[in-house]
Amino acid sequence: MRVSIIGQAAFGEAVFRRLQDDGIEIAGVSAPKPGEGARPDPLWAAAEAANLPLVPTAELKDEARLAAWRDLNADLCVMAFVTDILPDEVFGLPRLGTIQYHPSLLPLHRGNAAMNWAIVNGDRETGLTIFWPDKGIDTGPILLQKQTEIGPEDTVASLYFERLFPMGVDAMVEAVELVAKGKARRIEQDHAKATYEPPMRDPQAEIRWYEPAERIHRLIRGCNPQPGAWTMFNGEKLRIFDCRLTGQQEAGMPGRVLRIDEDGFDMRLNGGVLRVLRVQPAGAKKLPAGEWAANVGLKAGFRFR
Repeated sequence: MRVSIIGQAAFGEAVFRRLQDDGIEIAGVSAPKPGEGARPDPLWAAAEAANLPLVPTAELKDEARLAAWRDLNADLCVMAFVTDILPDEVFGLPRLGTIQYHPSLLPLHRGNAAMNWAIVNGDRETGLTIFWPDKGIDTGPILLQKQTEIGPEDTVASLYFERLFPMGVDAMVEAVELVAKGKARRIEQDHAKATYEPPMRDPQAEIRWYEPAERIHRLIRGCNPQPGAWTMFNGEKLRIFDCRLTGQQEAGMPGRVLRIDEDGFDMRLNGGVLRVLRVQPAGAKKLPAGEWAANVGLKAGFRFR
């Protein structure tokens, strides 16, 4: 079976190499075209090294490039981490259609911030879905799903790289095998249960210190590593990344700094104490919270608002 791949980044490359290792014939690849002098996308670089036909993903909206994609005569297209909105025509070009990876248990958490919102909303489990894309956003029939727990200290990074990434590669390979054997399912989603959240950007990532401690803890974890939950300090954004939440109760207003040491600092919240371990000042790199506190002269009693 001839398979074409649309994707990007490490996940797209991992799916590409796994299919190659399993003896699947790769008809061609579509990935983000590298800018002049820029480091190429991992999937693009892997396909280029293998001398495979390459079509920039953004150019699949162009009729001439779409014709080149059609001429690959792929039996199946695999979409492995695609952020571009593509023409519906792309999905129907291969003889057996197109399948796509999504990091949630559809119909929950449609959209491109599925992992972020699963953590922020306090879900205890999530997973991945391989589905048949259609005209909607993550609305197509389901081929298969895999589940995993969300731990109390999981961040987007740990959830993805430790579980949803490797599980996703395995699931894509399993899905390709099911399609090849004629055993792939098409289970319609229950659209009445669908949820869709906006992209996780700065307006959604602002920390409101009056909110419950658990909510703030989930927000920070759900924005780690991107975009970074933030608060203001001396007129500039301070992003908070690694943190821990204790159940202890201490007096004071929410957002007040309780104590500082070389490793970080503690803040009083509504319902607990937040131990801040890593931050990122505006225009600077991430660094240990204790080091930042010493650099700026943060004192116990200061209150973030």
